[in-house]
Amino acid sequence: MNKFLIIGGTGNIGFPLIQYLNQQNIPIVAGAHNLAKATEEFQEFNNVEVKHFDFLNSSTFETALNGVNKIFFVRPPQLAKPKKDMLPFLNYVQTQDIEQIVFISLLGVEKNPMTPHHQIEQMILDLDLPYTFIRPSFFMQNLNTTHQFDIKENHDLFIPAGNSRTSFIDTRDIGEIAGIALLDNQYLNQKLNITGPMALSYHEIAQIMTKVLGTPITYSQPSLWRFRKVMLQRGIKKDFVNVMVMLYLITQLGNAKEVTDTAGKVLGHEPRTIENYIQDYQEDFK
Repeated sequence: MNKFLIIGGTGNIGFPLIQYLNQQNIPIVAGAHNLAKATEEFQEFNNVEVKHFDFLNSSTFETALNGVNKIFFVRPPQLAKPKKDMLPFLNYVQTQDIEQIVFISLLGVEKNPMTPHHQIEQMILDLDLPYTFIRPSFFMQNLNTTHQFDIKENHDLFIPAGNSRTSFIDTRDIGEIAGIALLDNQYLNQKLNITGPMALSYHEIAQIMTKVLGTPITYSQPSLWRFRKVMLQRGIKKDFVNVMVMLYLITQLGNAKEVTDTAGKVLGHEPRTIENYIQDYQEDFK
């Protein structure tokens, strides 16, 4: 009998994943840091039980994993030290009868041992846990979350990516791919490198946003140093800012431009385009 623990179920990937699994009538434990928010989010869903979960609080592990045979998780962006933040949980998982752990990693992670995602993958492999690593390119939804303020207030993409290209993918597609991977054993012990259908520069994204939104959007192309300084001035946590800077440095080096057909093969149809995404989320930018 399947029962899945979904950690981060209210997020950009976790929520569409739970929507997908709910349609398949899979019993779900939504492991949540904020119980009130999660309970409200999932009140319309069948088969979703909300339980308190915190990577930094080992007393939450047993209850959340009770009766569970598969786990999905995303690294919370504020947790940037995997050996301290994640390893206690993964050590506990090793003592349980878990058939699969699906982790949202990062495209190109095998070439970047400094990233938290690389370290988490390695810990899962070292513990010999049955895994599926989903390695997406940058999320389209970064634009309406991390970068929303600058787009709304300044009509600008304030992103230190230089002239590089990025094969953006919609998190709704990632959520569905994670659901398919949890339900189909052919994806066990696989590393899925998934991207959107094309690689775009931020100059091109600014042009597409200008066209769809009917408002001129610029790309100011700040340096990594300036971006870091502004983010810290806004009160964003240093660890989170440092990881962002590292990822944009990797982008500038050309490591985010790879386009694969894996997403389409898993989904059975083409993944969403950036135009689809901007159209669907246009209210977030106005």
